[in-house]
Amino acid sequence: MPQSLTQVYLHIIFSTKKRYPFIEEAVEPELFAYIGDTIKRVGGIPFLINGVPDHIHILSSLPRTIMLSKYIEEIKRNSSRWIKTKDKGLEYEKFAWQNGYGAFSVSSSRKDNVIRYIKEQKEHHRTGTFQEKYIAFLKKYNIEYDEKYVWD
Repeated sequence: MPQSLTQVYLHIIFSTKKRYPFIEEAVEPELFAYIGDTIKRVGGIPFLINGVPDHIHILSSLPRTIMLSKYIEEIKRNSSRWIKTKDKGLEYEKFAWQNGYGAFSVSSSRKDNVIRYIKEQKEHHRTGTFQEKYIAFLKKYNIEYDEKYVWD
């Protein structure tokens, strides 16, 4: 077969460094659009990006020409550089994403459920911290982890 075809959907989650609430509602639309443009630039399709002040969720396709770690590095590096240019003084100059990330495969049949979950982030996080919700997420999907290495 001479043609390489893929359909890999990813649910990506990462937080700001030390979960600092950098992502204000006023900057969200631009930040999420910039992340979407970055995803497109590297060959992915951004389906939905949403979050709360201390973390974001992305549903996108994984481009067939890039490794997962490089893909997420591009998203985080470019968006971090961009947000530091925002005219908010020193607050955004100190912006950083956490070092790690969570990336989970999504089947075609579950894509709409993940979209709904990502859309409802603000309501979902009215109770509980990011850490509590993220650990519950890892447990629900039987993902092995060592909590001392999950946070930075």
